[in-house]
Amino acid sequence: MDDHRNNYEIARADFLRLTENLVKGIGLFDQSIAELKPSSCIFRQNRDIRFSKDKSPYKTAMGAYMNKGGKKNPTAGYYFHLEPGNSFIAGGLWMPESSLLAKVRQEIDYNAEEWRSIVNDKHCRKYFNKELDQSQKLIRPPKGYSEDNPAIEFLLLKSFIRTMPLEDKEVLSMKQTRIILSAFQSLKPMIDFLNRAMD
Repeated sequence: MDDHRNNYEIARADFLRLTENLVKGIGLFDQSIAELKPSSCIFRQNRDIRFSKDKSPYKTAMGAYMNKGGKKNPTAGYYFHLEPGNSFIAGGLWMPESSLLAKVRQEIDYNAEEWRSIVNDKHCRKYFNKELDQSQKLIRPPKGYSEDNPAIEFLLLKSFIRTMPLEDKEVLSMKQTRIILSAFQSLKPMIDFLNRAMD
């Protein structure tokens, strides 16, 4: 890191400016983001290696999470990941603790039609994967829910995330921020629903 610190500081300053633009842009349609400090949205470059086989001390990517209350709060929000060949944007709620997950599942169960209309929204699907992230899910229904529950496909999930990959040329494009903000705006109904469930 010491050999490349100057390059890192330049890259971090660029990423901080981009995050500031994203916070301002998101704040126009989501007031809960408007007062965030960009520096409070950016993740540390040091990796947590305590439980990892990979002992590399630094990340090869930069990430910013813009959510109500800042990245340390367990609320749904908007994420930007910058990494050569693997950049993407995402939004929603990732692996909430069990008490919050129970609240989200209850809200989905009580308001299944509203939730289904949100995740099937055509504007959102223009940008994001058709399905929510399926990498973390239960094999059997959570306690209190049956297999024939109309919303069971969602109740099995442990995270409620949508992602959109970005090619390097898209990241470097002058239109980058506008495209990202338009995609983020399409996620707002889902993020509002998730945060309402946890409030």
